[in-house]
Amino acid sequence: MKYEIFLNLVRWTRRQVEIVSLVILGIAVASVWALAELTDEVVEGSTRNLDRDILLLLRTPGDLSDPIGPWWFEEMGRDITALGGVAVLMLTTLVVSIFFLLLRRWTSALYILATIGSGVLISSGAKDFFDRPRPDLVPHDAIVHTASFPSGHSMMAAIVYLSLGVLIARVQPRFGLKLYVMSVAIMLTLLVGISRIYMGVHWPTDVAAGWLAGGAWAMICLIVARILARRGYI
Repeated sequence: MKYEIFLNLVRWTRRQVEIVSLVILGIAVASVWALAELTDEVVEGSTRNLDRDILLLLRTPGDLSDPIGPWWFEEMGRDITALGGVAVLMLTTLVVSIFFLLLRRWTSALYILATIGSGVLISSGAKDFFDRPRPDLVPHDAIVHTASFPSGHSMMAAIVYLSLGVLIARVQPRFGLKLYVMSVAIMLTLLVGISRIYMGVHWPTDVAAGWLAGGAWAMICLIVARILARRGYI
């Protein structure tokens, strides 16, 4: 009985395209609003103590150069943070774009490149505008060259994995597969952001801003994709 109710809800949701679009738009607007509020707090310095406490919580008491956990856990942190790096994200984008090209979905591949390319520009521009210094409270466990706010790894991981996840989920025949793809996309996004804090290269609010900005941009691009899909372009 419960399964039938769930299936009916899924079928109803699919028919209510405009309602789903409004929900997605609502999520995007809420993300932008939360990002604006968080940015205001960061600029005013209101989050300084919170950032400091969380960063110290992930370090061994008495030795700020040592993240909590055994050596292999720290090594895993480096591996996970690489999932939000330029090389990995570019390779992932290229692989998925080729996948859609092989399916002869040219506009989907173009949409991927446009969404992620514009996301890179937004991330870089935001870093240059705010120019927030990197954390100096603990040693960095990764090499960094850019400003701190927002976290580029977190933002681009959200844009890339969520956007690609949505497009891949759209071509899956079963709801369970769609749910799995999106769950993996969300998990990767969260893990990359957490690893940046664990490595000591970002304040927690940098990562939160990256998630919000990346998620908002992914949702906005998803709305555009839905409009294009309804017109038969994607």
